[in-house]
Amino acid sequence: MTSILKSTLLAASLSLASVPAVFAQNPTVGGAAMSTNKNIVENAVNSPIHTTLVAAVKAAGLVDTLASPGPFTVFAPTDAAFAKLPAGTVDTLLKPENKGQLTKVLTAHVVSGKLSAGQILARANEMNGRYPMKTVSGDTIVAMPEGQGLAIMDESGGKTIITIADVDQSNGVIHVVNNVLLPK
Repeated sequence: MTSILKSTLLAASLSLASVPAVFAQNPTVGGAAMSTNKNIVENAVNSPIHTTLVAAVKAAGLVDTLASPGPFTVFAPTDAAFAKLPAGTVDTLLKPENKGQLTKVLTAHVVSGKLSAGQILARANEMNGRYPMKTVSGDTIVAMPEGQGLAIMDESGGKTIITIADVDQSNGVIHVVNNVLLPK
């Protein structure tokens, strides 16, 4: 009886060992768990390193858009990324009279469809190291291999690095980035 129980437990543990990808945890962002059952906005609100982004999305009136079914790929700048902008830039963009400009900046970080970092890297490698992506704002950003990861360049030549990749959402994926992309 004991050997049957041991065999059953061994078989169960071996079968579980072959399934971890199905139950693999989503990366945490700023120490906060990100749920694949929540949309982009719901998860961003829980991220302690995206408070500026959340405030900007609310000020631009993009909450409903980014909570919609999508799917979207979002290159999400951290609070530290926004802090790198010239003094007063964020405060100026958050003013109601600058809503159009703020919307343009934010939507320059969003691509239609759900693209994992691996898919983006593979496409960049297929295209001689540069994969252009059309953003929701109408701008083009270019992904390229950078060290062991991925860099994204805006139309002005500004570059950001993906610091946390493949944070799956119910309506797409977020890639955390360390700089703000600026549209032309």
